[in-house]
Amino acid sequence: MRNLLYILLFSIVFWNVENYFDWRDGGFSSSDSEFSSKGAKHWTRKRFDAKTALIGKTFLWAGLPDVIGLAEVENETVLKALIYSEVLQKAGYRYIHYESGDSRGIDVAMLYRTSRVEVLESKTIKIEGIRSRDILYVCAEDRDDHSVWHLFVNHHPSKYGGSGTSQGRMLAMECLKEMVDSLLQAGQRNIVAMGDFNDTPDSPAFRIIEPYLINKGAGLGAQGSIRFHGNWQLIDNFLCSPELKDKKMEVLRPPFILERDRQYPGDKPKRTYIGPRYNGGVSDHLPVKLY
Repeated sequence: MRNLLYILLFSIVFWNVENYFDWRDGGFSSSDSEFSSKGAKHWTRKRFDAKTALIGKTFLWAGLPDVIGLAEVENETVLKALIYSEVLQKAGYRYIHYESGDSRGIDVAMLYRTSRVEVLESKTIKIEGIRSRDILYVCAEDRDDHSVWHLFVNHHPSKYGGSGTSQGRMLAMECLKEMVDSLLQAGQRNIVAMGDFNDTPDSPAFRIIEPYLINKGAGLGAQGSIRFHGNWQLIDNFLCSPELKDKKMEVLRPPFILERDRQYPGDKPKRTYIGPRYNGGVSDHLPVKLY
C-alpha cells in the first residue's frame, strides 16, 4: 500500500549524491583527476557502476519519484548512465543539466519522468558575487492535472572554511528570493525550492526566504539528512509556496544506504569513500522527499 501511494501522488526527491564523477580524467579540475581510474581515489568503472546501481535502487525504493533534484553530479555522462541503468531504464526518466563555474566541477541537475512531467522551460541562475554552483530553474507541467510547477534545485556554498562562508549562503538565498518574488508577483504558484542549503532550518539564511516560502524542514524536529559527530542535522530541505503548506516532507532512510556508526550509537549514511578508503556506499547525505 505504501509503494502504491507513492506512485499515485506527485512526488519530488532531492539527494546530494556526493562526488558523482565518472571514472575518466578530463583534466577539468583536481577533483576530476582525483576521481579517475589513475587518480588518488582509484575510481574505476566498476566502482562507478556500483554507485550508479545503488542510486537507482534508492529511487526505486522511493517509488520512482516524478521529479528528482540532484547535487554533486559531474556531467551528462553520469546522468545518462543513471537514467539508462538496469534499474531505471524502463522508468522513462530524462535529465536537465547545465555546466556551472564550480571549482570542483560539480553541478546540480534534475531528472523527471516524461510520463508524468512535461518541461516547459529551464535555465540556470548565477549567484552574483561568489563562485559557486548555479541554481537550476525548471518550469514544468503535471500531465495528469495540467498544473504548472516552478522548481529550483540548489546547492549553496558549504561551511568548509569556517564562519566566513556564511556570506556566500546568504547571497545564494537572496538570489533565490529574487526569483521567487518575481514569480509570486506574476501570480504564479506551486513553487518548490529543493536542495542542499548547507544550513539547518533555524539558520539566519532561511529568514531571508521565509516571507515568501514555507520552510518544510522546520517541522521535522530531530530528523536529519547528515550525521556529524553522532548528531543528525537537516541541511537538505524543501521550501514551498503557501499553497503547499500541508504537503508532507520526510527524510528517506533506505537501509542499504546506511551503515553502523562505529564512533557513536546508531547508524549513519554510507559514503563511497571514508578519506582515501573505498567504502562502497553512495553519499554522506540521505535523500529527502516531498509529496
